[in-house]
Amino acid sequence: MRKSFDGLCGLVQGQLGKNPMSGDLFIFINKRRNRIKLLRWETGGFVLFYKRLEKGTFEFPKNESTSLSQTINYSELVMIITGISLKYARKRRRFLQQNGVSN
Repeated sequence: MRKSFDGLCGLVQGQLGKNPMSGDLFIFINKRRNRIKLLRWETGGFVLFYKRLEKGTFEFPKNESTSLSQTINYSELVMIITGISLKYARKRRRFLQQNGVSN
């Protein structure tokens, strides 16, 4: 967790093969899961968010693949940051319309 803007950008490019200036949010977490960094490009420069927990750990969704990256949605990110357990959270059915088909 010693890396800052340039070091994290290097990880995004070198390890993930992604463009750090894409506007995507990149999340980094330490082994103990008590520190998290979020890196995002916005117009004019990078934004780095850092949070250290005094007690407890961050919980991430289970990742069955061996990939270094994982996609999460905004609501999952908010739950991770605020300490809500993803294991017990249930998402209710909502109306979605995709390509003229409703779910």
